[in-house]
Amino acid sequence: DMLNTAAQFNASQGAILDLSYGMGSGMMSCLIPHEARAVYYSMGGANMKDRIAKTAKYGYDIGSLNAYQPSGKMIVTSAKVRLTHATIRNLLPQSPYWKPSADQPIPISQRDLLITWHSLGTFVMQNLQKWGATYTSDQAAAYLHLWQVSGHLLGIQDQFLPTTWDDAFAQFQQVVTPILAPTSEGLTLAQILINLGDQADGGFASRPMLQSATRYVLGDTYANWLAMPVNPPLDAMWKAGWPQYVA
Repeated sequence: DMLNTAAQFNASQGAILDLSYGMGSGMMSCLIPHEARAVYYSMGGANMKDRIAKTAKYGYDIGSLNAYQPSGKMIVTSAKVRLTHATIRNLLPQSPYWKPSADQPIPISQRDLLITWHSLGTFVMQNLQKWGATYTSDQAAAYLHLWQVSGHLLGIQDQFLPTTWDDAFAQFQQVVTPILAPTSEGLTLAQILINLGDQADGGFASRPMLQSATRYVLGDTYANWLAMPVNPPLDAMWKAGWPQYVA
């Protein structure tokens, strides 16, 4: 029942979730040093379009109305992600490129998975609250449950998964905020992401619009770390226009 409620919640929030995931979580991943280096040196940086397609499929599947129903894709998609992670754990420690930059013996640890988990579900819920989105307490609880189930299927031990949004927000400040930092690999990935968005067929925005959206969703400090330029007219448009859209 909670997963069904979460599916309806996803459908009702629409573009609000899309912006927060795409220009928030996606760009924040470039500021998570372990994640940025793992993506970059596992050839994600060499074929970022393919990497984004795989990530986008996970996002599409988790947001589908039938995500965890028999006709849904999330269980299979989660298994594919875990197999990919297992492959990267095996191959990256053999890489002469990854090892000099790494401060861990094996990538994609429990802590790494939890940090990425928070950069998605928790960060999005923070934005929904900040932007004044409309939802019920049951929908908020269901959305957390959706991400708890998803984290479990990705291999995060249940003892680490928060059980309330207050716990999630506190854990975000404990494990995510202190480690966010720019890296050369992350900066390269961020520029690739912006380039791909600018070149996308049927894309909604140009490079300046994408850069300004990133600044709005992540804030000035993180946008500066990602070398997103200040654009006063577009930045002002986002600050004035987005709250009205959400309302």
